[in-house]
Amino acid sequence: MIDLDYLAFLEDILTDNRKEKFLKVLENRTKHFTIAVEDVYQMHNTSAVMRSCEVFGIQELNIIEQRFGKRIDKEIALGAQKWVDINRFDTVDGCISSLRDKGYQIIATTPHENDCLIQDFDISKPSALFFGTEKDGLSPEILEKADGFLKIPMVGFTESLNISVSAAIIIQNLTNRLRNSDIKWKLSDEEILQKRLDWAKNSIRDIKRIEARYYQDNPR
Repeated sequence: MIDLDYLAFLEDILTDNRKEKFLKVLENRTKHFTIAVEDVYQMHNTSAVMRSCEVFGIQELNIIEQRFGKRIDKEIALGAQKWVDINRFDTVDGCISSLRDKGYQIIATTPHENDCLIQDFDISKPSALFFGTEKDGLSPEILEKADGFLKIPMVGFTESLNISVSAAIIIQNLTNRLRNSDIKWKLSDEEILQKRLDWAKNSIRDIKRIEARYYQDNPR
């Protein structure tokens, strides 16, 4: 349950422009689609995927760090980690189980010949889109457990794209179609309040001291 008094207190610290920007951005945020990346060795690629999530309105990014545990490259993410929720998992099974529990179907992105093209993909179902390593793609475990497969149409000699490029193309295509559909894809009122609170806290320096002072003066 959101502490509305605390939210109002924090938003009083922010400028009107910042609060208006939050509301405008939240109007286009969605959890209808979520992105998952598996053991991406080059961390700047994961950071770039995160940036694409933020730019195109995907609120959550799931990171499986089974083999290559690394921190997000903050320089490449360009602040996107402040606005996108990061869910970290140590195993593929843990990630898939968590996403299925939330109602997502598991969609593996691969360049295989018989996969569904992005323009033909059914956007009506909540979907978790999985992207794999630069060299090997997704693991056999994810491919075996996937509910469906998705690919980008290509007409050249090259058979695959860099993960960050693939993710940007797919995210832009699907979110654009989603916003032009009748599907209920927006965040709930409660989710919007939670993001307003999170983003306000991420925008205020020395937030821990301010929060401690607030609850000292306003005991629950």
